[in-house]
Amino acid sequence: MNEKEEKGEGKLQLIATKSFPPYPDMYKVVDFLNKTLRHKKVMFGLTKDQNTGNMIISIYEI
Repeated sequence: MNEKEEKGEGKLQLIATKSFPPYPDMYKVVDFLNKTLRHKKVMFGLTKDQNTGNMIISIYEI
């Protein structure tokens, strides 16, 4: 285990998720948010629910 792992650094903490109907350009919004808010130590993720087809946006604290 390295020093960062011992201090718990480098891990993402899930803050929130939200599911919504598919929106084709949502990845552009997530990319914009990640580039713009990086200095606030947050990161956004986007996944697709294989069962419903809905998109799920996740917000993480870095």
